[in-house]
Amino acid sequence: MESRPQRRKSAADHGRRSVSDSLWSVDDVASYLRVPVETLYRWRKVKYGPPAARVGRHLRYDPADVRAWVKAQVAA
Repeated sequence: MESRPQRRKSAADHGRRSVSDSLWSVDDVASYLRVPVETLYRWRKVKYGPPAARVGRHLRYDPADVRAWVKAQVAA
């Protein structure tokens, strides 16, 4: 009797957050805000826009921070 190959463990199996709970990439934020990616980089250069963190050579955004930044812009 042949044994079946074992299934690879998913993020849920490891107790990690799902994609919707994880940090957003520049592309995710650009899509959410409906602005070009270049705009996010320009805003970061002039210290404007939602806060981002460097993870290696990539920028990552906390979705809650992005939503809070949008609300602050609407309130201003």
